[in-house]
Amino acid sequence: MPQINKTRTRDTAPGHGNDLTRLRIALTTFFALDGFIFAGWVVRIPAIKEQTGASPSTLGLALLGVSAGAVITMMFTGRLCGRYGSHPVTVACAVLLSLSVTLPPLTHSAATLGAVLLLFGAAYGSINVAFNSAAVDLVAALGRPVMPTFHAAFSLGGMIGAGLGGLVAGSLSPTLHLLGLGIIGLLVTALTAPTLLRLEPPRSPEHTSAGPEHSTTAGPDDPAPAKAAAHRLTPRTRRLVVVFGLIALCTAYGEGALADWGALHLRQDLGSSAGVAAAGYSCFALAMTVGRLTGTTLLERLGRTRTVVLGGGVAAAGMLLGALAPALWAALLGYSVAGLGLANLFPVAVERAGALAGPSGVATASTLGYGGMLLGPPAIGFMADWFSLPAALTSVAVLAGVAAAIGFATRRATAG
Repeated sequence: MPQINKTRTRDTAPGHGNDLTRLRIALTTFFALDGFIFAGWVVRIPAIKEQTGASPSTLGLALLGVSAGAVITMMFTGRLCGRYGSHPVTVACAVLLSLSVTLPPLTHSAATLGAVLLLFGAAYGSINVAFNSAAVDLVAALGRPVMPTFHAAFSLGGMIGAGLGGLVAGSLSPTLHLLGLGIIGLLVTALTAPTLLRLEPPRSPEHTSAGPEHSTTAGPDDPAPAKAAAHRLTPRTRRLVVVFGLIALCTAYGEGALADWGALHLRQDLGSSAGVAAAGYSCFALAMTVGRLTGTTLLERLGRTRTVVLGGGVAAAGMLLGALAPALWAALLGYSVAGLGLANLFPVAVERAGALAGPSGVATASTLGYGGMLLGPPAIGFMADWFSLPAALTSVAVLAGVAAAIGFATRRATAG
């Protein structure tokens, strides 16, 4: 793996196990908070759809705001991380995310919903680039493929957020529910931010021993070397970053589809209650959590390529079941299998892109990834109008298979 991230040496740079542990806990908390807030919004989509009176296609266009806001700001966030550091950018974005999640239930038309979701999406996309960049630095310093554990925290937060949303869906209005999420987000940020702001991204052991002249990329807190390193990236390296970005695209399409449309499929096509529909995303998030908690062991045993190929195949099979099964229990099983398959694809893609090109690599892979989410909501909405929602959801299985095929086709170039 290429050496990562040259950083300025200060007294606050993590230099021993306790600092690395505190930094890991702080980053894990922000990953979990992001998943918690996002899932809380997701499970209230059916209620907000009724509130706005949107059709499936117009709802899809409104939901496009989340992905559009994310994609528009991601590359810009990569540059902010390069200039100011990934840690302060993470904190600022967490505040914005907590505030913006309170806005969707205040809207009463698809147009205004789409407008506020642009802001929510901008915060959501920016914090993903920032804390993934910080996590890439920490993974390099630890010397183990622990990236899936951070994403497991995101999935765990999503599971808790969806479960809580299911419990309160019948008794609490979306306005009060999402206001509560915003308050929780601000409190967690206030408690966790001091650790992240005090500690700078660590140096990897390889970088420390090799010296700066051997570094291929610079860290987020060292803008001048970062710019120089960007010029040293070879065409092959840039192509590999795009390859990882395409895998992230296929994966994020699936995650976004289940987040935006999974509950609606269970409610509308299989006749479930609002609480059970919310539980559908909980099953998916739980499976993602389990898959990511075991992801480090899986990566150490199988390697990244085989993990991607196997995961894509499993996700494709699971999503076919989840979309086409006539029984509720079978659809829930399919959601779970799809979650297990997709679990480690995005973490692997982002970690490898970040290892190759630092924050700019994370931003590129994330932008392509959330490009999948950008395409997903309107594509599934229009396909649902033209055919049916179950048929539209089979596109998730198709793209999961594409991710597996890309991983297999590039196995020699991306071996590891």
